[in-house]
Amino acid sequence: MRSPESKIYTREAMREERARLKAAGGSLVFTNGCFDLIHAGHLFGLDLAAAAADRVVVALNSDGSVRTLKGPGRPIIGELDRARLIAALQPVSAVTIFGEPTPLECILRLRPDVLVKGSEYREEDIVGAREVISWGGRVLRVPMVEGLSTSEIIRAIRSLP
Repeated sequence: MRSPESKIYTREAMREERARLKAAGGSLVFTNGCFDLIHAGHLFGLDLAAAAADRVVVALNSDGSVRTLKGPGRPIIGELDRARLIAALQPVSAVTIFGEPTPLECILRLRPDVLVKGSEYREEDIVGAREVISWGGRVLRVPMVEGLSTSEIIRAIRSLP
C-alpha cells in the first residue's frame, strides 16, 4: 500500500503522471475542493468519482485560497495535513495543491476525462466543465449527503455547551 505522502504531487509531477496514464490508455477523474474537515460525505463523493475512471486526482485549495473563499478562521486544518488526509483515502490516486481562485489551470494541464463536483453546483457553473466537454470528457455531479458539510459540522460544534 502506498503511503499518503507518495500520492501528493507537484503540478509538474502530476502532469507527467497524467501523460503516463494516458499513454497506457487509462482514464482520469478530476475533482477539487477545500476538504477542510474530512467527513463521510467527502468519501461518498470520492467513491463515486473512483467508479467513473481508472484514477482520481484531487486538487486541494491551498490555505490562502480557502481563506479567500471561506473567510478568516479557515481553514481549520492546514493544507499539508489536509493533503495527507485526502491522499490516505482509498479512492484517491493523487493529490495536488492549487492556490489560484479556481482550479481551471490544473484542469487545463491535466485534461481529465471526467470532472466531478457536488450536485449543489449546476453544470454550467462548474469551473472547467465547458473545457472538459470540449475535448470529449464528461461532467459528473455527485449527490450531497444530507446533513454532512464542513459548515454544518462547524455550526454543530459551535452550538455545543
